[in-house]
Amino acid sequence: MAGENHRTASPVSEVVEAQGHLIDSHIMEAIFDSVVEYGGRFEVEQFSIGRTNGDPSALRLRVEADSEAEMEQLLVQLVALGCTAIDSGDAELAISEKDYCAPEDFYSTTNQKTRVRIGGQWLEARNQRMDAMIVVRDGVATCRRLRDIRAGDPVVVGMKGIRVVPESKERDRLAFAFMSNEISSERQVEIAVAQTAALMRQAREEGKKIVAVAGPVVVHTGGCIAISSLIRCGWINSLLAGNALAVHDIESALFGTSLGVRTADGRLEQHGHRNHMRAINALNHAGSIAKAVHSGRLSTGVMYECVKAGVPFVLAGSLRDDGPLPDTITDMNEAQDAYAEQLKGAGLVLCLSSMLHSIATGNMLPAWVKIVCVDINPAVPTKVSDRGTGHAVGVVTDVGLFLELLAKKLDTK
Repeated sequence: MAGENHRTASPVSEVVEAQGHLIDSHIMEAIFDSVVEYGGRFEVEQFSIGRTNGDPSALRLRVEADSEAEMEQLLVQLVALGCTAIDSGDAELAISEKDYCAPEDFYSTTNQKTRVRIGGQWLEARNQRMDAMIVVRDGVATCRRLRDIRAGDPVVVGMKGIRVVPESKERDRLAFAFMSNEISSERQVEIAVAQTAALMRQAREEGKKIVAVAGPVVVHTGGCIAISSLIRCGWINSLLAGNALAVHDIESALFGTSLGVRTADGRLEQHGHRNHMRAINALNHAGSIAKAVHSGRLSTGVMYECVKAGVPFVLAGSLRDDGPLPDTITDMNEAQDAYAEQLKGAGLVLCLSSMLHSIATGNMLPAWVKIVCVDINPAVPTKVSDRGTGHAVGVVTDVGLFLELLAKKLDTK
């Protein structure tokens, strides 16, 4: 019969479960939408709603697709939303055959907390970050970047035995009450500053690091004095930036200009266009930022305060850098590693007018680390918030003003 030649593949079905604050965080809605979007069908077999702030909701769902291939695509979406296939067994492992090369069907991580089932036990992946593979050795699961994969590594492949735990909205949050992923220039800056100060106090009380990711706009907008006081008073525990922040901070400290413009009155300094190169030249003579501080050549500014307070900093280079400064790391892999090292133990990250470095930092962080992104361009906090966490917020305002108000709120001197 003619119809025999056009027979479609038999439908396949899976039963998946999800737990957490599914309604508050709109996760259940996203699960249903994903099934429909990918051409599947679903039937709710069981659903229970958490009755208190601490009680999770639970969902059991039977999903159906027209083929194994379509089901595989659907499961990729559902696992990322926290669904786990019932009775899927252990995660599958395949051995990497070459350095820097993962097996073809490797599982790619998100920034959400991830567990893999090995020998009937759920192992939580360490060093959680997005766009990584999971390597399992000696009962330990670890997220590894592609460039860190080595021949012989057992790498998780496929979608079986994987459980993702999405970050959910905190029902009774106070300090993070304004963190709603809304990017708006209409939010009162004073309110955003007060809430950011509360988050910083909370991080300090919990013994977690506060990391600042800053761009040269901090200098251009007059934020040097404020961020210097935050560093001096222990409110910033690590500083991540590019070559430009340090260059213009040192230019301001040595010559009173930023991009050749006098910081005192905003007027253009005669021949001031060369001052940033004079700053680099002075640091080259000194040998490093720390040596310039210890010799007395550098006696004020953001980098000076970092050295005096023992606050570690990382300067990551780029193609457009002048100089660069002797402290700048020009190998991008090495710079990424240095950033990642400083982000360990972070409870709060302040992204201050640096699109490239803010987005890069967001990609390195697990979803549960809180981020406050301040930029006059709303596209920047939008990109940072789009990394898939309920713990990022954008404040659209002048970063110099924001830092000045923040320093006053935290009573720095």
